[in-house]
Amino acid sequence: MSKVEQSAILELERIIFIGRTFEEYMKMFLLSKEELTGKKILDCPAGACSFTAVGNKLGFDVTACDIAYFHSREDLKMKGLQDINYAMEHMEEAKDNYIWNYFQDLQDLKKHRQDALIDCTDDMKKANERYVPAILPILPFNTEEFDILLSAHFLFTYADRLDYDFHSKTINELLRVTKDEVRLFPLVNLEGKRYEHLDKLKSNLADRGYAVEELNVPYEFQSNANSMLKIKK
Repeated sequence: MSKVEQSAILELERIIFIGRTFEEYMKMFLLSKEELTGKKILDCPAGACSFTAVGNKLGFDVTACDIAYFHSREDLKMKGLQDINYAMEHMEEAKDNYIWNYFQDLQDLKKHRQDALIDCTDDMKKANERYVPAILPILPFNTEEFDILLSAHFLFTYADRLDYDFHSKTINELLRVTKDEVRLFPLVNLEGKRYEHLDKLKSNLADRGYAVEELNVPYEFQSNANSMLKIKK
């Protein structure tokens, strides 16, 4: 492991530990409970999302993977609460950049984020083996270990600091550990602009034999973040 990777693991303050709820995931990724039944699912990177916790309670087979999981549950819970409070403090001045249909107001948004965090960290205590630490673009899983892989608010969100080579390598790794399909959401950066190399990425994947679809979804909080990429093997 390189010094850069070790630093990334050790410095908790560099990690933003905020997550979405199970219900948000179902809308973001155009999922139905029927298509999840009997499938092995990976959420990567999962952060403080509750999809794994709630999904397993409902009888699904879900694993979460994230760099944050190198840290203790207690530290992550504290960091998550701090990150939520910080985000809410700065949301007021930027709230015009968001669509307030799914959430009623800032308090409702805060409750959703807190609920996701509590569900996630409580589940870590009960079943820590579901929460696997990893540093992309390398995953500690076997080839085609999962049927479906979901990846939210990471790759294209941080396009200003993650270059095309990283995106390509990461997607290749997501596809390696997946048997059926990978779904990515959203397709815009933090400014709400469509990822500039998305068409190039889609074309390269299609040339390699993957079926690639850009689909609108019934969820939009960040302006223009209302579509996902579905890559089917």
